[in-house]
Order: sequence, then C-alpha cells, then structure tokens
Amino acid sequence: MTIKMLKAKIHRATVTQAELDYVGSITVDMDLLEQAGILEYEKVQIVDVNNGSRFETYTIAGERGSGVMCLNGAAARMVQTGDKIILMAYAQVTPEEASELRPTVLFVDEKNKVTKVTNYEKHGEIG
Repeated sequence: MTIKMLKAKIHRATVTQAELDYVGSITVDMDLLEQAGILEYEKVQIVDVNNGSRFETYTIAGERGSGVMCLNGAAARMVQTGDKIILMAYAQVTPEEASELRPTVLFVDEKNKVTKVTNYEKHGEIG
C-alpha cells in the first residue's frame, strides 16, 4: 500500500503571466523548481488563493532567476495575472516512508524570490 503525501510546495507565488494560446502547463522559474525538488514535467496541483480554483497540470522550466509563474493553455482561464497561487507536488510513499517525509516548502515574495525554506507546517505555525 502507498499513500499520497505532500512532497513540495511553493507558497503564495504571484502569477506573472496567463497564456491561453499555448499547449498547456505551468511555466516555473527553474531555480524555484530545483529548490522545491519539483521536476520538469512533474504533475502538480495549483490552488488560486484569490478565486479558490483548484486544478492539476504539469511543470515546464522557465528562465532561471526570472520569477516566472505562467499558467498556459486552458489553465490560463483559471487565474489572472497578479493572483496568488500555491503550487503543490505529491509523492506516493509507503506508510513507513510517510512517517519520515517532510515536505520542502518555499515561501516567496511578490517577485517570486525565495524568502524562506522550511519542511514543517502546522496550523497557525511556520517552522
């Protein structure tokens, strides 16, 4: 048996672009992907803090250091430029692995530059 657990999260990133006329996915600054431990083409869940929408897509690498967070294709209809989003990646793990798993959580500023990295979350607390 395996359990789907949070592996990584980029918290409250700012949408920099929404490109409807594109095949699909979310373009993310490669630096952010690497720091979070999220692979290019990995399936991710996106939550728009501003409008409450939740959807899945996959990542593609954007220019390093650019801060790009661009929703492409149909997903572009789910957000607006300037919205705050949470990007989450999950892993299938055994119950034993789950007890040891600590997700990588990146906190970013308005320009999607990392301000804090942690692997602990508890309601009302950030570790």
